[in-house]
Amino acid sequence: MKYTPIDSALFTKNRAQFTAQMQPSSLAVFNSNDIYPISADSTMPFEQHRDIFYLSGVDQEESILVLFPDCPKERHREILFLKETNDLIAVWEGEKLTKAKALETSGIKTVYWLQDLEKVMFELMTQCDTVYINTNEHYRANVETETREDRFTKWLKNKYPAHRVAKSNPILQRLRSVKDAIELDLLQKACDITEKGFRRILNFVKPDVWEYEIEAEFMHEFLRNRSKKFAYTPIIASGNNANVLHYIENNQQCKAGDLILLDVGAEYANYSSDMSRTIPVSGKYTDRQKAVYNAVNRVKDEATKLLVPGTIWADYHVEVGKLMTSELLGLGLLDKADVQNENPDWPAYKKYFMHGTSHHMGLDTHDYGLLHEPMQANMVFTVEPGIYIPDEGFGIRLEDDVVIQENGEPFNLMRNIPIEVDEIEELMN
Repeated sequence: MKYTPIDSALFTKNRAQFTAQMQPSSLAVFNSNDIYPISADSTMPFEQHRDIFYLSGVDQEESILVLFPDCPKERHREILFLKETNDLIAVWEGEKLTKAKALETSGIKTVYWLQDLEKVMFELMTQCDTVYINTNEHYRANVETETREDRFTKWLKNKYPAHRVAKSNPILQRLRSVKDAIELDLLQKACDITEKGFRRILNFVKPDVWEYEIEAEFMHEFLRNRSKKFAYTPIIASGNNANVLHYIENNQQCKAGDLILLDVGAEYANYSSDMSRTIPVSGKYTDRQKAVYNAVNRVKDEATKLLVPGTIWADYHVEVGKLMTSELLGLGLLDKADVQNENPDWPAYKKYFMHGTSHHMGLDTHDYGLLHEPMQANMVFTVEPGIYIPDEGFGIRLEDDVVIQENGEPFNLMRNIPIEVDEIEELMN
């Protein structure tokens, strides 16, 4: 890992909150992700399953966490199973977690090597009635690959068919959506690294630069600040490319007079940031570009004020739609007849702003959170309105990450990242 160690108190607290919501005489299991193959002997970089990381801080493959708060043996109420390390592994792959290091990282005292898993699990399963399995129930999930978690669940249910089965995911959706102070600091760090990357490219962009060169400048700055990668596949979309919402080719030359829509974020310690800015290739916006830009920025600022405890996500988007409709009327992109005759299921503003305004942020870029439940203090959301005008050859999206406060407006984790037209023009010139 490139990041500095995280206080294990975070993971101890997370486990306590999870186990407090488990049924009596129940056990929960969480697996690391696989290392996924490419071909031959090539593999993708390892990415830890966010749930086991959230509950243990373990950032290593072939790890299993078992939580059994009612276990008769106190030492078996929290268990880590780890891949046994040795001198050969240390030489070829680098050091893995020792039992002592695992305790330091997670706060878990009982650590077994993986070869003891079946023996220990047999004892534990004779002492519990219910087993919590961990399934992916995120509203955007579309998983075609069988995961390590899936394989373990099949093995467990086949070997112990008489046990009741419960789901971990609803508990985790609620817990992970409300951030601890340590998590907010990690998210702030990710946003601060993103700021460094953005300020770097403001000094780099000029006519005829290539989109992939801008991507490289971001990556350089992220790596030198202890981020291991982009939090998600970056969008560097110049000109009309900005009107493709998930444009990721980043292979075109940036032409004088065009805008570049940047949707980029650094990760830090597995926590994500998510920023959008739209900048002029030539260092100066045209009057029309500036008018649309300022309209998007006003919608973002007003939408941010709506993110308060008790707000329902669906109602919030209706209100943002009203804000956007007003701005599009002012820009002449809609007229009153468009609004009066609109389809309620696809309002007129959707022609120019067709995506959602906000999503949960955290360990995942589209983080856990139950959208039908009211917003709470210390939830983190993006705010990302946009206006996309293919006929005029540009699209503009602006996005910040904000923390809902108990009282008052949300706290903007990206408050130091330039966003106003005058500031961006000044920095680019």
